[in-house]
Amino acid sequence: MAAHSPEHRYGVEIEWTGNTGGGTADYRSYSRDHDVRIPGKPPLLGSADPAFRGDAARWNPEDLLVASLSECHMLWFLALAAQQGVVVTAYRDRAEGLMVTEADGAGQFTEVVLRPEVTVADASMAAKADALHATAHAKCFIARSMNFPVRHEATTAIAG
Repeated sequence: MAAHSPEHRYGVEIEWTGNTGGGTADYRSYSRDHDVRIPGKPPLLGSADPAFRGDAARWNPEDLLVASLSECHMLWFLALAAQQGVVVTAYRDRAEGLMVTEADGAGQFTEVVLRPEVTVADASMAAKADALHATAHAKCFIARSMNFPVRHEATTAIAG
């Protein structure tokens, strides 16, 4: 068996597809559409947020950041639950990020709130499930990399 490497690299190709004929001659002359590609995976159709002249039907970087945080928390939570004998039968998150823009157009996220709704198989597992959110948060690679708060407001239900 090969030794485990502590480093993991992720490559992504972004291609702008929004040249409507005149390139970036001015701010309104081009589409923000682009493709996000990773070999062996279906492409994501990207754009800017509609507030920045993007296409609302396409993924934008802000959507993807919030989705990454939510997905990372869920995957850690499920792994920890399996390790701790907590049987999760359903998991849904309605995450929300708050981004603030400045007068010069720059901006930053000020927080992301995860709202996982977890269903466990038995009432005896509820307290342990609630406690696992803190550990999942502490282990999530994406949350650990952010310079803004990532909070969670979890609820737990019992199956049946």
